[in-house]
Amino acid sequence: MLNQENILVFGELLLRFSSTEDQFISKNHTVSLFPGGSEANVSASLGQWGIPCAYVSCVPENALAANALQSLADLGVNTNKTVLQGSRMGLYFLLSANGLTSGEVVYDRKYSSFSTLLPGVINWDEVLEGHTWFHWTALTPALNENMAAVCKEALQAARKKGLKISVDLNYRSRLWDYGKQPIAVMPELVQYCDVIMGNIWAVNKMLGIPVDEDLNRQTTVDTYTVHANASAKAVFAAFPQCKHIAYTFRFMDNPKHNLFYGTYHSAEGNYRSAVLETNEVVDRIGSGDAFMAGLIYGLSSSTNGQEIIDKATSSGYKKLFVKGDFGDGTI
Repeated sequence: MLNQENILVFGELLLRFSSTEDQFISKNHTVSLFPGGSEANVSASLGQWGIPCAYVSCVPENALAANALQSLADLGVNTNKTVLQGSRMGLYFLLSANGLTSGEVVYDRKYSSFSTLLPGVINWDEVLEGHTWFHWTALTPALNENMAAVCKEALQAARKKGLKISVDLNYRSRLWDYGKQPIAVMPELVQYCDVIMGNIWAVNKMLGIPVDEDLNRQTTVDTYTVHANASAKAVFAAFPQCKHIAYTFRFMDNPKHNLFYGTYHSAEGNYRSAVLETNEVVDRIGSGDAFMAGLIYGLSSSTNGQEIIDKATSSGYKKLFVKGDFGDGTI
């Protein structure tokens, strides 16, 4: 590896209740339980690849939380920095059998231990010590104003200590329900970031970067690439701290289908992965997180832009064939 990064990942550890059928409530079927959450998913992949990483969250001191943390520890993730307080973990319910994302996710995250964190509870200077990279996502400031403030104090501490900072601009409209839209919150936080991952629609929604409203499923890969290059150029201009941008393009025509490719942008140029397509999806939840982990892996092991986006896209695509939120460690 070029750099032996030591990554700290911050976010909410969740429990996922997943239906074994396409209807969540019925008389005769079972529900599967998985640990998850976007940031935990990234940690799980990094741990399995042998990249030194720690995961910091806030969970209650009970058996459910302990089991979820242990599942990460078993994959090579240091979970010792997680705060133990409060009385409940955040939950989410997946109402379809394999995660077709057209409205089948129900969140139960209000008043969780993590969502009630306040600024000043975590000693970020101490928690960040020894790490070279800090990763967070837009899901955390989506929860409430206090969590946005916690993110800001973490980012300021990480920047002061000279860590690389990455963000996943994953947008969940159901989470932003406390009176503020992401455009009012995210630019102030993203200004600290060296690496931005998301898609052209997320950077429009969260950072105000223009996107053509006529783009759709029928738009060609080459046309999307042109728009991705223009979007990234605008992000670089608006956020001078940022040196690396990656976008995913994921389309689904039915529950078993996924078309997946990505673009990577830096001062050296613009790059696009191969287009990967399948009609055998097992579980699409966490594929974006696996892409994010692959991007971190790529940036840590190569300076070749094509290698970086190929690793990220391969990791995200392979997650489609793994049950649960976590990937299986292949890249």
